[in-house]
Amino acid sequence: MSDGHGRPWALLAELTHGCPLHCPYCSNPLELARRSQELTTDEWRDVLRQAGEYGVVQTHLSGGEPLLRTDLAEIVAAADVAGIYTQLVTSGVGLTEARLGALVDAGLRSVQLSVQHADAARSDRIAGHRAFAAKERAAALIRKTGLPLGVNVVLHRDNLDAVNAIVDLGVAWGAERIELANTQFYGWALRNREALLPSRAQLASAGAVIERRRAELAGTTELVWVVPDYFDGVAKPCMGGWGAVSLTIAPDGTALPCPAASVLPGLDPPNVRDRRLEWIWESSPAFNRYRGTAWMAEPCRSCPRKESDFGGCRCQAYALTGDAARTDPACALSPDHGLVRAVADSPRGAHAQAPLPHPTYDARASPAEPLRGQGEGARAPQDQIPYIYRTPAAGGRTLQPAPPAPRPARHTTPAHTSPPPPGQAPAPPPRKPPELGP
Repeated sequence: MSDGHGRPWALLAELTHGCPLHCPYCSNPLELARRSQELTTDEWRDVLRQAGEYGVVQTHLSGGEPLLRTDLAEIVAAADVAGIYTQLVTSGVGLTEARLGALVDAGLRSVQLSVQHADAARSDRIAGHRAFAAKERAAALIRKTGLPLGVNVVLHRDNLDAVNAIVDLGVAWGAERIELANTQFYGWALRNREALLPSRAQLASAGAVIERRRAELAGTTELVWVVPDYFDGVAKPCMGGWGAVSLTIAPDGTALPCPAASVLPGLDPPNVRDRRLEWIWESSPAFNRYRGTAWMAEPCRSCPRKESDFGGCRCQAYALTGDAARTDPACALSPDHGLVRAVADSPRGAHAQAPLPHPTYDARASPAEPLRGQGEGARAPQDQIPYIYRTPAAGGRTLQPAPPAPRPARHTTPAHTSPPPPGQAPAPPPRKPPELGP
């Protein structure tokens, strides 16, 4: 295999780009895959079978909103048959007791629930959808099943000051793990950077809160703090190394070394409809392009950190410099670090003390096709959601709950991990279910 790399153990399965939310930091690409382009149930079954045979031991079923897939239980079952530990990554919108029961019966092992703020009204403003009550109900349902629950919060200017209350919320909802991930500025977040960028004072205050709460919650709730790129002068490892431990399958079957890599020009990523996972991982030009260290130029080539930070994030390097092969400008040694410092030290990043009351955001639209359901009425009234969206907001979908099914007792493993934000290495695999073996 190229460059002596091993096989992947983690798979991010982006089942759809459809989503009822309109978060301004959405990690989906600016160009979304249409529903008609999505992999079918049988195609996902084949992908998961190949992944299990190739050594993948866990998958994050994500989106968009994976609950929009009416065949979600079948996809979960396919992963379970393949011996792959499954975590559902969801907004909670549309999760009913019957739907969750069907997913548990199919083999679902854990759930990660996104939260935008501890305050319901502010959470709904950030999400662009009246969703907080649904999240609260979903947390209660998940806790009732005994599945491990994780809470994920993307942090930015409008919620960093509430980090203590957010931790309290996660604890109250029964979360075993609370991931507090500062916004990574690519895609939609880069477009909305002016409104999302926090101040240094906000970050320092939030970091101190996290340290205190970690000490208080030690042994009960795990707190994960993903530091921001722009403020500490340190580049983060790109997914634990490009094509090193994890791969992403987009809704249309495009295979990517990183969830954000579709933006890189000339990458020509392969598709699981055309190639097997083994070839994609071992032989495709896309997965070998930034693998290892041979591709690096200075200052990365001679840097002692090159085997640990891998030159930083390729997508961030491209977004800020137009060249994906350059050193990530987040690194203090990068010749382009001034691009980041200029933003971080701007009046907004350096001195601002409070979030704007009505920030202006661009918002992603769902895939541009006719949607079933409630139309614009699915979103909260504009006077309650004061963000100004410059792109068309899609209507909501009616989420069809699966019919109730008998629920035989089954083993679930009380461990889970979260899919990393782009640029962050995946967490180690969970304890394997007994049937996975050593």
